[in-house]
Amino acid sequence: MQNPKHDAAIEALRNLLGERLSTGSSIREIHGRDEAYTPPSLPDAVAFPNSTAEVSQIAKVCAQHGCPMVPFGIGTSLEGHVVPIHGGVSIDTSRMNQVLEIRDQDLNAVVQPGVTRKQLNTELRASGLMFTVDPGADATIGGMAATRASGTNAVRYGTMRENVLALEVVLPDGEIIRTGSQARKSSAGYDLTHLFVGSEGTLGIITQLTVRLFGQPEVIRAATCAFDTVDDAVETVILAIQTGIPLARVELLDEMQMRGMNLYNTQIDFLEKTHLFLEFHGTDADTTEQVEMFKAISDDYGASAFQWAEKAEDRTALWQARHDAYYAAKALRPGSEGFITDCCVPISKLAECITRTKVEIIRSGLIAPLLGHVGDGNFHLVILIEPGNIAELEAANQLSEAINLLALELGGTVTGEHGVGLGKIKYMHAEHGGAYGLMGRIKHSIDPQNLMNPGKLVNLT
Repeated sequence: MQNPKHDAAIEALRNLLGERLSTGSSIREIHGRDEAYTPPSLPDAVAFPNSTAEVSQIAKVCAQHGCPMVPFGIGTSLEGHVVPIHGGVSIDTSRMNQVLEIRDQDLNAVVQPGVTRKQLNTELRASGLMFTVDPGADATIGGMAATRASGTNAVRYGTMRENVLALEVVLPDGEIIRTGSQARKSSAGYDLTHLFVGSEGTLGIITQLTVRLFGQPEVIRAATCAFDTVDDAVETVILAIQTGIPLARVELLDEMQMRGMNLYNTQIDFLEKTHLFLEFHGTDADTTEQVEMFKAISDDYGASAFQWAEKAEDRTALWQARHDAYYAAKALRPGSEGFITDCCVPISKLAECITRTKVEIIRSGLIAPLLGHVGDGNFHLVILIEPGNIAELEAANQLSEAINLLALELGGTVTGEHGVGLGKIKYMHAEHGGAYGLMGRIKHSIDPQNLMNPGKLVNLT
């Protein structure tokens, strides 16, 4: 039953937004789920603001009536972040999708939150610059900041944490604040920018971002190679990083994932062994040297089946195959659904973590291909389960929990890039201890009514 306070807020918002406030069932259903294996929960209404001023007005109305607010980008999150479990208003920022300024000399751009990463890079093409954070999905940059996204380029260029310089944020009471500056560094007070990066919509609504850009490399070389064991692949990467090779991307895919890729895309034919997907950026001389150094190291660990992709179309096909990994995994069990989880450990513990994870997969009785950003110790499982099979869903949850606890045991984190949302909140105290209580106090001081995405990341109930 809808809360009467929500009704009052919705009526006031209808007067403010007109047709840009929707209570239609189809729109609400879209905003009641993300890509996670999380039960849907519908908002009472969906607001489509056009500006920061409108977001501020929406927040003021919701604060006045005690109505929850859930920021929504494009819905590609993987831990139930945008599922409005307490109803309220989903605030969809997709109409705020303008690239406001590109500052070539300062290597940054100012964008609205609804701009997607591909959209930004299309606009940057003529400038010779690029935005490097690539989580795979064409997510909105506001959502990527909110979840502290990373992806395949993080080993060289960093995550959203390193690539957001400044923010404009609407607080739960409607106040508009700005954090950070165009400067690359500052010692002026608390780092509020990075308080909001990764806050998952629990502290405020991001309405503008200044993001870091990089020059497009003169030469890009990509390759794949196979290994007999995960240990050999991981040790190769560790030594390459210790040697100082500036790997732009280095992805690990296990033998099960490679089997799925062959099934999904008949245009490719990989050995069904553990693989590394690699990319090198720089000048012609730089990348030639990087490739030679990496090849020498990998040879010592028994690498085979090297395939090089230097043409743009070949590189695109290679990385598209990597980005299609979820669908390739599902090809291993047609008709299945993917329960996705991730963790991150110190790179020195990655081989052990993966080896022990594979034991847990066998114990679960489920099919769960593994892939990850081996250069920073982060990997994912796509656990395949039959739709509606309660026993398999429980087994998937148990497997995910085993991996999360293993990551903590090895000095890591329960999520390297997916975020907390609903899926990982129960592990937060185990990971953070007393610091988790401090997060709750920060949340309460900024959002005392607990209206911003309540029930996510921290739990004030």
